[in-house]
Amino acid sequence: MTTPMTNHQRRSHSTALEWSAVDAKAVDVVRALAMDAVEAAGSGHPGTAMSLAPAAYLLFQRLLRHDPTEPGWLGRDRFVLSCGHSSLTLYIQLYLSGYGLTLEDISHLRQWGSLTPGHPEHGHTLGVETTTGPLGQGVGNAVGMAMAARRERGLFDPDTAPGESAFDHHIYCFASDGDLEEGVSGEASSIAGTQRLGNLTLLWDDNHISIEDDTNIAFTEDTVARYAAYGWHVQRVNWLDDSGSYEENVGALYDAFLAAHAVTDRPSFIALRTIIGWPAPNKQNTGKAHGSALGAAEVSATKTVMGMDPAKKFDVPADVLDRARGIIARGQALRFEWQTSYDLWAAANPEAVALLERMSRRRLPEGWEGALPTFEPSDKGMATRAASGKVLTAIAPLLPELWGGSADLAESNNTTPEGQPSFLPEDRQSKAFPGGPYGRVLHFGIREHAMGSILNGIVLHGGTRPYGGTFLTFSDYMRGAVRLAALMKLPVTYVWTHDSIGLGEDGPTHQPIEHLAALRAIPGLDVVRPADANETAVAWRTILENSDRPAGLILSRQNLPIVDRTVFASAEGVARGAYILADASSGKPDAIIIATGSEVPIALSARETLEGQGMATRVVSMPCQEWFMEQEPAYRQLVLPPDVLVRASVEAAVTMGWREFVGDHGETLGLNHYGASASGAILYEQFGLTADRLVAAVHSSLAKVGGTKGSSTGT
Repeated sequence: MTTPMTNHQRRSHSTALEWSAVDAKAVDVVRALAMDAVEAAGSGHPGTAMSLAPAAYLLFQRLLRHDPTEPGWLGRDRFVLSCGHSSLTLYIQLYLSGYGLTLEDISHLRQWGSLTPGHPEHGHTLGVETTTGPLGQGVGNAVGMAMAARRERGLFDPDTAPGESAFDHHIYCFASDGDLEEGVSGEASSIAGTQRLGNLTLLWDDNHISIEDDTNIAFTEDTVARYAAYGWHVQRVNWLDDSGSYEENVGALYDAFLAAHAVTDRPSFIALRTIIGWPAPNKQNTGKAHGSALGAAEVSATKTVMGMDPAKKFDVPADVLDRARGIIARGQALRFEWQTSYDLWAAANPEAVALLERMSRRRLPEGWEGALPTFEPSDKGMATRAASGKVLTAIAPLLPELWGGSADLAESNNTTPEGQPSFLPEDRQSKAFPGGPYGRVLHFGIREHAMGSILNGIVLHGGTRPYGGTFLTFSDYMRGAVRLAALMKLPVTYVWTHDSIGLGEDGPTHQPIEHLAALRAIPGLDVVRPADANETAVAWRTILENSDRPAGLILSRQNLPIVDRTVFASAEGVARGAYILADASSGKPDAIIIATGSEVPIALSARETLEGQGMATRVVSMPCQEWFMEQEPAYRQLVLPPDVLVRASVEAAVTMGWREFVGDHGETLGLNHYGASASGAILYEQFGLTADRLVAAVHSSLAKVGGTKGSSTGT
């Protein structure tokens, strides 16, 4: 359905493009700056920045609703440069628009300490909405931002007419051939079509060139037809005609953007046919223009073609800068107009204002933790995935900012809070998952990689707290997005279930062995593996209290005993990463066993045996190594006294990383090989993850420090 533009849209964009000789000159200046910056750096990607110069300048100067004097303005449009290798496409527009970047910053591209790193970094440079570079991720981020915009509108202003709310704005994304070749962009684009995200426009720089030159060797499908099949509104703007003539018809592109805005029930896709490196006389339309400096001779020749002085570098004529900086007045006018609308809304909705202010500061409501469930001791126990589901159900009414779902595994991941509506267009609801466009239960389909990048985009957009679930073994599919979340310090929560060989008969393809170590290797990611239901509740609380990092919640499929906290220590210790769950009977331990998750019951059983043998044994539950290492040294030494050398760790995964905690004399009991198809109980027994083996491991550690001869840790 194509609908007329709203009053708000009419105010934001003129229907006729005003494009002066100074604007055309400014575009050539952008190209020259891109060439000069890469030449000065000795490396970089000039070609795309040159060919996208008209599109980027058009967007920032005529279409994007932004105010360079208030980069974090709530009502701004968002721009995502998915092709982050072409960082100059963004940096030069930020400089011209007046975001604070200087010509010196542009000249220091890719240099130590500069504000213009090789790829845009969120939080490092004003105006950069997300960190991009790994191709395709930005497309997913943009989809997440568009979803978040709709969710936030539903939280704060659901009843205002479309296009008239202070919470209505647009998400723009520029993507390259490489972005659309990466599978993550296809996954995310499919979700965007399903969700009918009419607030999203994706421009594809269709230049047919990548590092290996002509993309025809690897990228040949009809991409526009593919996006039409996803359910997007699609348009072509061809600056290269069949005769080979090239004309940068900015008016046609402007009209395409306006047409995209007019379509409100689908995301919009614009295929813009460009020539990379235009108008470089020798290197245009070549792979050499994509990822390396053009060379002094080619730069000089290109400037001559554009009517510029080849001897001048980083030259921005005053009339060009004055014209570009005019965006400040336009942006401020748009922001003041928006402020009027916002103030009217705020006066009528004081409770929503309070919620918005709390969420924007990422503060939790006072007393929310009182809703967290506590679980009675039980030998039969409960799977920690089930406990997590109960936690979500309990806290959802108090935390409207918390929303999420699974990669088609809701029933297995327990990620659907009871009674909560799905986030779906009206015609996409099902009997099992009713809801509406402003719901909170997300359905990612079997698309883990897109789920990760979308979650990042959701956090980047505003104050909501998203989570996404899948099996731990499939965290591999989303690792690129997880790494970027850690890099950007985004509070995304990953619900990774089926955490070990304990999941049983599905076999080694589904049994994660190396994943815990691999995830712990990501700096800035908290990996949390609770041992029972109450540890799970405290883990959720602690994760939500941290607003500056992502966390992976690692949960079991199988039931785990619920520890009797009248006998053993409180689960509150989870918040410190590791705690003394069961202390040695004598008060001072002869040996320490460290365990996580499903293996904590094995550790408690081994302790009973060792205590019966006269060895005072402490069990430390360590659900999160990262949290523990953040504690003050005195606490870490209290839990793991340096003079207690007899130690053993147990975890149903590779033992990498545990040496740091058990020391040179300790033993690590784990699984340094793949699993098998059988029941979880059989696998634990056959692979030696038993209390008896753990007792033997402790004796072996004791032998290393000269206490006893010890016994074998073999089968």
